[in-house]
Amino acid sequence: MEQELSGTIGIVVVAAGRGERAGTSAEGPKQYRRIGGKAVIWHTLKAFLDWPGSGPIVVVVHPDDHELLQAAIADLPQKQKLIAVNGGSTRQASVLNGLRALRGHPIDHVMIQDGVRPFVDRGLLEWIAAALTGGQSAVLPAIPVADTIKRADAAGIVAATVSRKDLFAAQTPQSFHYETILAAHERAANELEADFTDDASIAEWAGIPVHLIEGSIDNVKLTVQRDITMADEKLRGGTLPDVRTGNGYDVHQLEAGDGVTLCGIFIPHDQKLKGHSDADVALHALTDALLATCGAGDIGDHFPPSDMRWKGAESRIFLEHAAKVVHAAGGTIMNADISLIAEAPKIGPHRQAMREKLSEILGISLDRCSVKATTNETIGFVGRREGIAAIATATVVYQGAV
Repeated sequence: MEQELSGTIGIVVVAAGRGERAGTSAEGPKQYRRIGGKAVIWHTLKAFLDWPGSGPIVVVVHPDDHELLQAAIADLPQKQKLIAVNGGSTRQASVLNGLRALRGHPIDHVMIQDGVRPFVDRGLLEWIAAALTGGQSAVLPAIPVADTIKRADAAGIVAATVSRKDLFAAQTPQSFHYETILAAHERAANELEADFTDDASIAEWAGIPVHLIEGSIDNVKLTVQRDITMADEKLRGGTLPDVRTGNGYDVHQLEAGDGVTLCGIFIPHDQKLKGHSDADVALHALTDALLATCGAGDIGDHFPPSDMRWKGAESRIFLEHAAKVVHAAGGTIMNADISLIAEAPKIGPHRQAMREKLSEILGISLDRCSVKATTNETIGFVGRREGIAAIATATVVYQGAV
């Protein structure tokens, strides 16, 4: 369950470092290296943009890196919500600049996140928010140290084995009551020359109790090139194909006439289908199925029956439009399947022509087009020959991953 705070949570993402331990790259500092096809900072920011608990998001960037940042987030949804500010000469100074940038915003709490922790997840953010809601002024996600710890002397000889019983590896986002941590940072900047390596250390120095919660083993900090390579392999290896299935259903009434049009094929018959267009119930159902794969509404949204332009129109126009919508959204149509439910006319003799028509309209191979038919065993409106129904299913693969 998502937690509610008395105000919103401000976010400071620290991305002003140069990342020397990761080596040099034409892509720039490590926060701009690409993993899974996107910059590290893109993944980090998206995690917070996608989380409903986020308020204003400040990105602290090196003064020389603003163009790198803009290039990295060019296609990031909701990027207009981000506030970019210059970092300082140290991490501590950069965080203070980020905290100051949140002044005037209606926030009670702040989360301070390393820009190179791209795998922070919603569950951890909710867990931290719950601790803040419970009244904690400082919350630190951390993982118990699992390795045996050794202390060495100046010569590199083991001097002692350190008990790991009460040792934890700190993560981010380290989260605080906003005014409390801002005051602590301002005081540290004015009173001390030493640089703190994380914000929990400043809270400890200022006498603010820091509450530990369990962090996430996936919430790793990318420090050296091997970390970046492994993160890229993780994202690429764990990518799922974005395969979507849409369903459509339509029915049209039968009335006296000379034939029906189904799947774009005219079949002579002693009845016709009643409708604003040519009433091709099959293509109408398939149009809805395709639009459903990208959340683009239904046929009535795109071609309202009240619009006289579509009176008597061929329904292939509707299906061609739906295919264009899918393609514009990055989709590739993989399969189209239509089931017709009718007592008459007989569909079997026309099935091949119908499949060929679907193949032509959609621009896909014949083996990806299926048309089936069944009766309703004389039951209901279909059984009484009062109408014809169609059920359609479309499968589309979209660019990207889920």
